Amino acid sequence: MPRAKRGFKARRRRNRILKAASGFREGRRTMYRRAVEAVHHAWMHAYTGRKQKKRTMRRLWIVRINAAARQQGVSYSRLMDGCNKAGIALDRKVLADLAIADPQGFAKVVDTARAAL
Repeated sequence: MPRAKRGFKARRRRNRILKAASGFREGRRTMYRRAVEAVHHAWMHAYTGRKQKKRTMRRLWIVRINAAARQQGVSYSRLMDGCNKAGIALDRKVLADLAIADPQGFAKVVDTARAAL
């Protein structure tokens, strides 16, 4: 009875891991067992990194909105409170983009929010 090798499915699974490990250093890209460990750690950190990216982008938007709002003479917290009371349904991403790309439009939003306070 000849021994049963795993066949192409196992090779395909191993090659998928080794391809994901390309660019790693030393044996972590060539040895399958070490590559599995490295790739699983990398996927774990990539998952958390995607969550952290959302947090850092929100912080950046808040900084940009605050800087532009203070040039108009109102603080970030007062601006957001005024936007909520005025019913302005713009999120922080759009407000930050508006503050950079269209300062006159942002000034109108600030005036509307200030009037609602």
